[in-house]
Order: sequence, then structure tokens, then C-alpha cells
Amino acid sequence: MNTPSTRIRKIATVAAAPLAILIAGTMVWQGSQAAFTASTRNAGNAWSTGNVVLTDDDLGAAAFTVENIVPGQTGQKCIVVTSGSNVPGEVRAYTQNLISAKGLEDRILFDLEQGTGGSFNDCTGFTPTANTVPELPLSELSTRNNDFASGGAPWMTSGTPGETQSYRGTWRFDTTGMSQDEVNALQGARVGIDLVWELQSDESPTAP
Repeated sequence: MNTPSTRIRKIATVAAAPLAILIAGTMVWQGSQAAFTASTRNAGNAWSTGNVVLTDDDLGAAAFTVENIVPGQTGQKCIVVTSGSNVPGEVRAYTQNLISAKGLEDRILFDLEQGTGGSFNDCTGFTPTANTVPELPLSELSTRNNDFASGGAPWMTSGTPGETQSYRGTWRFDTTGMSQDEVNALQGARVGIDLVWELQSDESPTAP
């Protein structure tokens, strides 16, 4: 006959314990039929994961859809990001999916500010509190700030659903140092990029 594995022996030992206690208890009852007893119980222990949710007020529309721009032109747009998470964490902003053409990605400069007030496509009432993504060409942003680890504009959430953070993005078409022929070569060019806000919950390795 095969020797039971360690796992089986452990299961058998644990399973036999209640039966042994029951038998012993019966014997004591039959012998004395009287005893003082007391017990305490900490019931209902459970662990469940938290929810990490992040939304914005863009209603599915791009913040920056600017057509027929000319050298020297600039513009601003705002967006409000809302955390629906019930666990604390950190939100960072970064870029992805750069679509480049004719070098225009080197000439559209972009920066991102954090603040209060404003709403999607409307910066009325926006008050900046930090400028944590400095002005950089889109081409440089796409390589320097392209994931959570390299993201900027950090926002620490407390874990209370409904927390909001306003952001204002400013762009400008800079042709400084270019010749007229180089500027003309940018006519009809189009560049695109995704702005991403990502929330990661805090790790708590010492939590009981």
C-alpha cells in the first residue's frame, strides 16, 4: 500500500480532531455531568479587493481637434478627471500612439498644468496649482512620458469615490529657427497623440 502523502496526512489529522474532541467531551459529561464553560469568537473575517476606477468629462470626444493651424498659433483646453476608486492611489498623465507627419511632431509644443475649476473644452475659472509636465515637443513627450512609470502630473487620491482633478493643456505651433522653405514644407501635415491618465492603487505590504 502506498504511504499517504504529507498533504493527505495533514488533512486526515485535521479532520480527526473534531471527532476526538467530541468523544472526549462525551466521556467527561458522562463522568461528571457538570462543568463551567466559556468561549469567545471573532466571526465574519473576510478580505475583498478594492475598485480602481478613473473617468473624465470628455464624453468620448478629443480635447484637441484643431484644424488649419498656422505658425505661431497657440491654444488651450481643459479636462476634469474623476476617481471612482475606493482605495487610495496615484494618478499620472502620459502620452501614447503618436502619429507623425513631415516633422510637425517636432513643432507642436505641449505642456500640462494641474489646477482647479474649468471643464472639458472650457478653461473658464481654471486656476493652476502646478505645472508638472513642462512644455515639450510632441515627439519628445512620446518618448519621455509614455507610460505610468515615466508619467507626470502626479495626483494622489485618498480612496474616496468622486475626487476630481482639473488639467489644462496648452499647445503652440513653434517654427523658431526654420527657413521659409522648411515652414512651407509643413503645409498639410497632421499629427496626433493620445493623452492618458492612469490610476494605480497604493501597495500596502505591511497591512495585516
